[in-house]
Amino acid sequence: MKVAKGYKQTELGVIPEEWHFKTFGEVMKGFSSGQTPSRSVKKYYTGKIPWITSGELNYNVITDTIEKITDEAATKTHLKTIPVGTFLMAITGLEAEGTRGSCAITGVEATTNQSCMALYPNEKELTTDYLFQFYKKYGNQLAFKYCQGTKQQSYTGKIAKTLPIIIPTTIEEQNAITNALNETDSLIADLEKLIAKKQNIKQATMQVLLTGKKRLKGFKGEWEKISLRQIGDTYGGLSGKTKKDFENGKFAFITFMNVMKNPVIDTTIFEMVNLSAGENQNKVQKGDLLLNGSSETPEEVGMCSVLLKDYPDLYLNSFCFGFRLKKELKNDALFLSYYFRSKQGRKLFYSLAQGATRYNLSKSNFLQLEISLPEPEEQKELASVFLDIDNEIEALQQQLAKYKLMKEGMMQDLLTGKVRLI
Repeated sequence: MKVAKGYKQTELGVIPEEWHFKTFGEVMKGFSSGQTPSRSVKKYYTGKIPWITSGELNYNVITDTIEKITDEAATKTHLKTIPVGTFLMAITGLEAEGTRGSCAITGVEATTNQSCMALYPNEKELTTDYLFQFYKKYGNQLAFKYCQGTKQQSYTGKIAKTLPIIIPTTIEEQNAITNALNETDSLIADLEKLIAKKQNIKQATMQVLLTGKKRLKGFKGEWEKISLRQIGDTYGGLSGKTKKDFENGKFAFITFMNVMKNPVIDTTIFEMVNLSAGENQNKVQKGDLLLNGSSETPEEVGMCSVLLKDYPDLYLNSFCFGFRLKKELKNDALFLSYYFRSKQGRKLFYSLAQGATRYNLSKSNFLQLEISLPEPEEQKELASVFLDIDNEIEALQQQLAKYKLMKEGMMQDLLTGKVRLI
């Protein structure tokens, strides 16, 4: 491929001709990693010294840690205190867990375990902030190429020194790049905090309204205790399907993850399945509640979602089952979806989960559940309150996705010199 005048080809792509393409070993004045104090000495983990593990490296600034150790633990394990503002990279991790190629900056003085490597740039050539932004973009790519091992992939200190890095020639240009990227990171972080705040508000609102501790204006009637068998009937998902049936399918079906993640079914992400003429499969109707009947943890059994749109030929995956409400009773399906996802609903399903390594919920046990329901009109009003909050959160999440996409574009342009700020 022909490279434009003023640019050069490198292992990491085309960059300005005057920019440096070096190795970590050439631009770092030091590398260090930590240790794990003996787990058999429980008192070692009762101290106040922050102790960072690779799982806490999430392209973030670490200001607190899950575990803290004592002075004695640090002394006995020969752990060095890492200064504030130090770059950390995960040197051991799995791609599936998201730890491979991850990094962070220390926001407090801390120690680390042996799966974290601290890097100390030569300040005359490289700033820590630029290194942080560079590794955010290229860390996983470098880990994929340079890490050794199969299931557990790792860097050695020797390998880490050979990692390539693109560096703008002047510290001023590095600072201009990182300032622009840091501003976008701040926007993303602020939006993530706002989303988390809204989600906490939703949980708190559900907690008081779904226990009857607080009532919506105009409603005073007693909640009625009923069994689910009284208000609806269950049906199964797809049955008798093979892998081949899901190749080039013609009929839409709702996936397991769609049910798990959403109180309201996302109608933009159906998948397809083939059905034979006259095949007897249950169709999903508008207003049906859909629940997963199996999960790896008891806490996630019976997660519920509701279909709020009409689809003539729509089916359900085989790991879930449907619950169709009796229309004459006029119960609100959206309210029940939120109720089953609330703390009260989760406790009910947790008590019904059966299994050891995988947990299951039978339709017959589900129908025996007893819950307290307000009158249908109050159900509808409560569901509207929860849906409004969810719609607000969804709008913020869409905005967050746009910011993250913008950040990716900025990193591609700025960290390769395609766009120059100086």
